Amino acid sequence: MAIYRDTFPNIDVDLLLAYVGMETDLIFSRGIDLPGFASYPLLETADGRKLLKEYLNDMIALGRETGNGVILESPTWVANRDRGAALGYGPAVLQQFNQQAIALMVEVRKVNSDVPAVISANLGPRDDAYAPEVQMSASEAERYHSEQISALADTEVDVVSGYTLAYPSEAIGIVRAAQQFGLPIVISFTVETDGKLPTGCTLEQAISEVDAATDGYAAYFMINCAHPDHFGSILDDQPWMQRVNGIVANASRCSHAELDEAEELDDGDPAELAGQLMDIRKRFPHIQVLGGCCGTDMRHMRKIAQASAAAPPAF
Repeated sequence: MAIYRDTFPNIDVDLLLAYVGMETDLIFSRGIDLPGFASYPLLETADGRKLLKEYLNDMIALGRETGNGVILESPTWVANRDRGAALGYGPAVLQQFNQQAIALMVEVRKVNSDVPAVISANLGPRDDAYAPEVQMSASEAERYHSEQISALADTEVDVVSGYTLAYPSEAIGIVRAAQQFGLPIVISFTVETDGKLPTGCTLEQAISEVDAATDGYAAYFMINCAHPDHFGSILDDQPWMQRVNGIVANASRCSHAELDEAEELDDGDPAELAGQLMDIRKRFPHIQVLGGCCGTDMRHMRKIAQASAAAPPAF
């Protein structure tokens, strides 16, 4: 039985595909400038909205082709107060961006109702995901992220997904903020090449701390923005691992610092990445969300979907 079915009762598939590599694809492969790594300003123009729809439709088409479900991720990872202010956007405009993003996704899903699709509001950290200068307390994080989540609560979003988080107290705040508005929440931590969060915390510690502080409210946890080589060895058959139900991996083996300095895209080997994710899923069959983060594109997503179909786990 799929772990996520309590959260997404209308989804009846063994695998959900998730893609959050759009920004690096836009920047490096399509030559589109995204100041502040923000893709939500594309909503301001007809051409930008068309481009966002292309990515959503590509995911829908892949789900249809391979018989999998898809998680449609909104372009709102940095659509929060501080990061928006750096680009000249105030809270009222950011609220509109967040709501417009979900409305666009709802529109795409409605005309593709044959494919099981989850609409996820993608939230990112307040500060640099790889090297946060200041770590908020859980209460501070709850107040901060409640602003963005409150805008999303008035939409048809299915789940809020906090991606690329670097320390547990911010994750706790995001979970509590989602709980305020009665929204399901998924938390995805990022790790460095040693398998630890950028702030030095282990994944086990982070997940345990979040669950203890929130009565296990998060639907599940994920790992994103890291290559399987970075975390494969720390995955262990322990109770905390049962809470990790998704992996959205980088194509590159580079560290976060190296990726920040990169002038060319490292897209790795799509087939190899898919094989590594399948190896992890064979070890942990409860992992039912797989996908691509930085450096990935539809080639990687297709290989992941095909590899899963060729070697489905035993439930």
